[in-house]
Amino acid sequence: MSTSDEFWVFGYGSLMWRPGFDYLDRVPAKLTGLHRALCVYSFVHRGTPERPGLVLGLDRGGACKGVAFRVAPKLREATVQYLREREQVTSVYLETYRQVDLMNGSGRRVRSLMFCVDRGHVQYAGRLPLDQQLHLVRRAHGRSGANPDYVVSTVEALEALGIHDHDLHYLAQSLKGSHDPATAGAP
Repeated sequence: MSTSDEFWVFGYGSLMWRPGFDYLDRVPAKLTGLHRALCVYSFVHRGTPERPGLVLGLDRGGACKGVAFRVAPKLREATVQYLREREQVTSVYLETYRQVDLMNGSGRRVRSLMFCVDRGHVQYAGRLPLDQQLHLVRRAHGRSGANPDYVVSTVEALEALGIHDHDLHYLAQSLKGSHDPATAGAP
């Protein structure tokens, strides 16, 4: 198999800790030109239209360290379909391919599928103040569970990779032990 036949997926949020698809390799990776941001109002997975949560998106500028998953070529179509169903419930992301640098000492750069925030979408939250992010996350719950769990699990996945994201770590620390399902509006 040539490297041009390889299929990679870049995860920077919940895909890091819950990919939901089979893969051959899981490699720390760095994307340049976009950064991880809690910039998407969640109306389905971690919130509702009445009580939106916040989830991560790749937004303009900076860099993002995450995980690149190498998927078997025979599973490419099924994996793309699964990711579209998972990530594109409300079409808030733009499906794109970008180069990421593998951080496993190989010096390789691979083309990876990823989902970047659509800044023109109604669910694009932009850069909200941390206190507003905390307020939204603390009280939101959606189809995939409580929004605080999403933030805390993402930070745990980042820590396992040796990555520190100041704002997300602050939010996770603020949320640990403070999530009360009775006030979260959980169904």
